[in-house]
Amino acid sequence: MKTYVTGAVSALSMIVSTSAFAEPTAEVLHYWTSGGEAKSVAVLQKEFADKGGSWTDMPVAGGGGDAAMTALRARVLSGNAPTAVQLKGPAIQEWYEEGVLADITDVAEANNWEAVLPASIAGHMKCEGTWCAAPVNVHRVDWIWANAEVLSANGIEMPTTWDAFNAAAEKLQEAGIIPLAHGGQAWQDATIFEAVALGILGPEGYRKAFVELDKETLTSDAMIAVFDQMRIMRGFVDSNFSGRDWNLATSMVMNGEAAFQIMGDWAKGEFMAAGKVPGEDFLCASTPGEGFLYNVDSFAMFDVDGEDKKAGQQLLAELVVGQNFQKVFNLNKGSIPARTDVTLDEFDSCAHLSSEDMKASSEGGSLLPSYAHGMALRGAQAGAITDVVTAHFNSDMSSTDAVQMLADGIANSM
Repeated sequence: MKTYVTGAVSALSMIVSTSAFAEPTAEVLHYWTSGGEAKSVAVLQKEFADKGGSWTDMPVAGGGGDAAMTALRARVLSGNAPTAVQLKGPAIQEWYEEGVLADITDVAEANNWEAVLPASIAGHMKCEGTWCAAPVNVHRVDWIWANAEVLSANGIEMPTTWDAFNAAAEKLQEAGIIPLAHGGQAWQDATIFEAVALGILGPEGYRKAFVELDKETLTSDAMIAVFDQMRIMRGFVDSNFSGRDWNLATSMVMNGEAAFQIMGDWAKGEFMAAGKVPGEDFLCASTPGEGFLYNVDSFAMFDVDGEDKKAGQQLLAELVVGQNFQKVFNLNKGSIPARTDVTLDEFDSCAHLSSEDMKASSEGGSLLPSYAHGMALRGAQAGAITDVVTAHFNSDMSSTDAVQMLADGIANSM
């Protein structure tokens, strides 16, 4: 604790020194436009203003960030990059390779980020050894959510194996209940797929397949088993799933129309916003198997001219990884702090479980980046995998054919 306080004071002194010559300013491009997200950004804006900064907000809604990235590309090409941009995963490295990111190592070292961030997550924030981005949160992707009353009424416990899930789903179908709430969108298909893959391949197999793109793993019998389970999962969704948004699937679980949903912890925000209580109205557990799949939001700092903008970047970076914003943002978002030293007294039981599992997975080497949510792979490779997953899920394609198509698709995307 003493080291942190000293570091924070040092960083603040550095910012104050810079700001003596120029007011910290920041133009921030992001795609947090929903209610809880916008509320969280407002907290960051206030903290920034309280420290003497001037914030220009640039929210771009739509496309899960695709529209924001289009806007960013136009700004960079015109030589007028924003001060800070919401980026994540390999996209950070791609922009660094274009030579347009700023170095915020001074802030990271002054605030001891190395000591308070899990090593795997810290790695995404570095560009060839220097810090170039600041993490905001950790979303766990491999969650299974359930309607507590539906499970209790049917004598079902939260499944801890895929065989148990299948047995529970068959029992629910016989009772006239939709076992799995799902929206037929490519990214939702991919979310279920990677959760199934982690459970069947195990953490090391998942890493080899979806981080290292190891051909032997991608074409293994275990991968065929993953697609076999996906074929079974397809039988547990209702006939109207095509094109359904994820939050509508969450509502199906809330109202008892469906029993389970496999979705990241942003689904918890929907339950909580509806006044539902974890452990009473809804249940949460990791999907069957070991490991923890994460999706981390972060801000990358772009190379800009002007001492005011540089001072703004330093201040913004410090605040983003600061304990207060990490707490407030994640309470609103449903995720957990990227920092491991933030007190969770105000967080719910699902968040506590997530934090405990993240720590254990980090120590055990099974804290893994989500391929489906842009953390593990670059766009072409991730897209090739998802194309196969969706094609298989929506047809009678055999698992053997899907595995061959998977290997071919990745090879062609390299």
